[in-house]
Order: sequence, then structure tokens, then C-alpha cells
Amino acid sequence: MDERAERRWREIAPAKLNLALHVRGKLPDGRHAIETLFAFCIDGDRLTAEPSGQLELGIEGPFADQLFDRDDENLVIRAAIELAGEAGLECAARLRLEKRLPVAAGLGGGSADGAAALRLLTAMWGVDPAHASAVAPRLGADVPACLLSITCRGEGVGDRLELIDDPRIAGTAVLLVNPGLDVSTRAAFAGWDGVDRGALREWRDGRNDLEAPALALVPQIAGVLDWLRARDGAEIVRMSGSGATCFALFADEAARDRAADAVPDQWWRLATTLR
Repeated sequence: MDERAERRWREIAPAKLNLALHVRGKLPDGRHAIETLFAFCIDGDRLTAEPSGQLELGIEGPFADQLFDRDDENLVIRAAIELAGEAGLECAARLRLEKRLPVAAGLGGGSADGAAALRLLTAMWGVDPAHASAVAPRLGADVPACLLSITCRGEGVGDRLELIDDPRIAGTAVLLVNPGLDVSTRAAFAGWDGVDRGALREWRDGRNDLEAPALALVPQIAGVLDWLRARDGAEIVRMSGSGATCFALFADEAARDRAADAVPDQWWRLATTLR
């Protein structure tokens, strides 16, 4: 029997954070020009695959009920179909997604899942990784960064990437907190006031220009930010992406864990580390 047929492939879809996100204007196609610093956590959703005679997807985990598994609405399925088409292969695999991250939370969950599918199926099907790189931008603006899942600066719509080697990022203790509410990325960008507040230079002095429109949509985000800022050892507190997840970078794991233990029960939390 082919050794491949007996294997199961596994991938983490790391949670994505925007350590800073500056909106600089609008592009001719109506999308927004941004400057952002992508960072990734060691934790996230989990995806497995094994050979099958057809394309199948099962979804489980605490946030499974927030997802659709129809072919045209799930980025894992779309990634598989697009990759197979790009590589000239039959699209066949048994995929299982463990959805551990909240949906529409500013963590790149869907993009990270699609990117994980590209990495996993590239390995399982034995195809050229260049095919995954070609497919990623078709799936969404964040997918190229999530395909890399390493610290990088994003420009354009976030798809023009430059790798960043900053020793202050990898290994940093971080606490993610979400008030249990989602924010539409489209609505957050639509609520941006159109003011260019300047370029992203030093990310630690940066900002998230989607915070104000996200707060207008989900005022509870303000309570999460205030709560995180009050934690001992919290060095940088911001909202990620279009929200509603907020994060705090901590001086050490002990301070992060003390904060995690105190998170109100009604909020989702994840104590993790940056890659």
C-alpha cells in the first residue's frame, strides 16, 4: 500500500494579530490601503487531512456552529478547490477542522484556516508550493500573510509582504480577549473616517485605525481594552484587525497567566505566545 494512504496530515492555523494597523486611504478598486504588522500566535484552529476519493470537510470544536460547510462559503473548501485546479489535480481529501477561535473576531480565523489548508494539501498532494502562493491572494487579503504565518509587514490591502525580524516579538506572552461579539470587517472599514493619521514606522508606537469604527459597532470593546490596560505587566494593549478581539502583550508569562485567570467568565480568552 502507498505509504501516503496511511498517513494523516496536520496543520495549526495560528491566530493572527495586527500589532498595529494604519489605514492610509482608499485604492482605485474601492478597497483600503493599509500598513500593518502581522504577528502570529503558537495556538489557533487545527486542521487535519487524509486521502479520500472525494472532497469532504467535517467541522468540530467550540466555534463549529458559527461556520458553514457549504462549498462556496468555507475557505478550507475553497482553498482545496483552487489549489487542485492550479496544480491540475483531482480535488480529493478528507478534511477535519477543529474551530477553536471565534469567528469574525479580528484574528484572521477564516484566512488562517484557508492558508493551513493550502500548506497541508501542498504536502499531502506533493505539489509545488508555488501553487499555494498563487492561490492565496484569491482567497482574501490576509491569506498570503497567514500562509507564511511569521511576522511580516503588510502594505497595499495587506498582501504586499515584507518579512520582519524583530527580537521583541517572538516568544512574547500575549493574552487575547473577546467580549463574545463579532464585528463585520466590511462594516468596520466602511466606518473609517477617511483621515490618514500617518505611516506605520515603529509598531510599538502604532495604533489600530479600525478601533474607533469597531467601537461604534460594538461598544463593549471599550470595556475589554480598559480591563486589559488595568492588568499588571500589560505593556501594549490594542484591538486586533477589525475586532472585537483585543490583546495585551505582557512582560512575562506569569503576569499574563494572572491576567488570564481574572478574565470575566462571559468573555472568551486565550493565553498564548507569539511565534
